[in-house]
Amino acid sequence: MTEKSVGDPTAARPGGPLPGDGESIVVPPAILKQQAGWGQEEARAAGAAKDDEPQVFASTVRRRDLDESGYDENPGSAGKLGVILGTVLAVLLVGSGVTLYMVNKPDSDKKAAADSAPTAPAQPTPTQAPVPPIKNDAKVLPAVSGDFGAKANIELPKDAPDGNFVVKTLTEGTGAEVKKNDWVTIDFTSKVWASGKDLANSFDKNKPQLFQAGAGKLIPALDDAVTGHKAGSRLLVVAPPAAAFGDQGNTQMGVGPKDNLVFVIDIKQGTAPDAVLGGEMAAPAEGMPKVKDNGKKPATITPVPGVAAPTELKTSVLIQGKGRKIESGEKVIVQYTGVTYADGKQFDSSLERGQAFGFVTGGGGVIEGWDKAVTGQTIGSRIEVVIPPAMGYGDKASEKIPANSTLVFVIDILDAGVGGAD
Repeated sequence: MTEKSVGDPTAARPGGPLPGDGESIVVPPAILKQQAGWGQEEARAAGAAKDDEPQVFASTVRRRDLDESGYDENPGSAGKLGVILGTVLAVLLVGSGVTLYMVNKPDSDKKAAADSAPTAPAQPTPTQAPVPPIKNDAKVLPAVSGDFGAKANIELPKDAPDGNFVVKTLTEGTGAEVKKNDWVTIDFTSKVWASGKDLANSFDKNKPQLFQAGAGKLIPALDDAVTGHKAGSRLLVVAPPAAAFGDQGNTQMGVGPKDNLVFVIDIKQGTAPDAVLGGEMAAPAEGMPKVKDNGKKPATITPVPGVAAPTELKTSVLIQGKGRKIESGEKVIVQYTGVTYADGKQFDSSLERGQAFGFVTGGGGVIEGWDKAVTGQTIGSRIEVVIPPAMGYGDKASEKIPANSTLVFVIDILDAGVGGAD
């Protein structure tokens, strides 16, 4: 594929950019400020989040970012994935106090006045104390009752916490161990230690939190706690401010700058970046291209000779997943291989990179055919999708995809949950 620069906004999607000259991303400033730890006064004035708005535990410290599929680096030749992050980070940098000046007219007097005018002092950027090392126990800990997979009951002690970052295993799971950069889904219950205030939990709306372990997108209390633990484990986490929202707290959630947070985390599933689905595969529906499973290598997809390309979206379930149905607005983690219907030539595959691809359904981050085909499927399913040009790239060529191409994808739906588009 044609090499693109790091953070190229046209490189976001399987198969190439959507039709058009470019992409405009509008992010509400209040959201950016809150995600980055700024705008606390605005949040305080606005009051607490509404009941129907998700409370997020986004990190207030931006580490070196991974791309949407979790690369440690984002080389241009690695595929067309995850570029919205670069644009958002650029806006965040502006929000941190970097001021840009534009001179619209070549007026030398105005330019001279601007050059001689005093400049405002730079605004301070959020700071964060180093995250303390994780300990597996402490003298004073909350008492936890309830079973894995159900909302935990957390009883807070009268004594104050000792300030340590604690991750204690309450029950040991039997699943695969979560490694850094694995995708992981968790259920959680959370409280503020000092006040006993209930924070967000994943049980009220029956949607687990989905994130990439150790990628720095969530606060360390979640991001760092799951690594090294097995799926099926229940963990008690006590997070001092440095492992939570730092010195700025999170006024929107009612978390002060000195608050210790308590989480009970159930690790539902860990998914390695190169994971694929297994099991017996059914034959595609009549007339659909044939599919040969090649394990962790791209599937072989062979259109049936003499069968004209359909003019409507066609979907065939090859492996029926046993998970719940995916709803619009959820983040989904998939592996995929794509070929052109006319000749069966492969133009893209996440399997060649060994990196699963994440996108938010209904968010416009993928072509329409993907959104319609994946939404409503069950987690753990493998599907074959034939996408007509009107739901793909239309009359625009996209790198290896000619204009007016009908596309065929084999998609493994590995996991889904509540997660951002970053």
